[in-house]
Amino acid sequence: MRQGTRLGIDVGTVRIGVARSDPLGTVAIPLETVRTDRRGSDIRRIVHLVDEYNAIEVVVGLPRHLNGSEGVSAHMARTFAHRLKKRVGETRVCLVDERLSSGQAHNLLADAGVDSRRSRSIVDQVAAQIILNQALDLERLSGELPGEPVCLCTRGEEIPSE
Repeated sequence: MRQGTRLGIDVGTVRIGVARSDPLGTVAIPLETVRTDRRGSDIRRIVHLVDEYNAIEVVVGLPRHLNGSEGVSAHMARTFAHRLKKRVGETRVCLVDERLSSGQAHNLLADAGVDSRRSRSIVDQVAAQIILNQALDLERLSGELPGEPVCLCTRGEEIPSE
């Protein structure tokens, strides 16, 4: 298992949930919620967090449909991940399947007695925590890097439009 802090990202149309791991990559905790912004302040904030925590990796949730296909939300997550990768240089950015993470977040908060409808930003952070914990578990169990790596495009490759 690699050592180093990782960030988990749950991209939404209004908010972006962020979680971080401990420096040993053992467990993820909710960190904050960032407002989605077409002007780029959301990306700047995530880049700031990558720098602040000296993150070795950013795990972005990829919301696939139950049948594995991808829709508008997956396209939005892929676009966000590519925009982020352009800004974080050598820091690894990857996409991890996050089917049902928001539902799991709502259930966890309900079990804890938190009204998730009144605390939507907390739901986003917990969803990011679930995504990151999934990636940490995958790496721990398989010994391999989690997810689908996001690379800067070279000639002939296609990047999602912004």
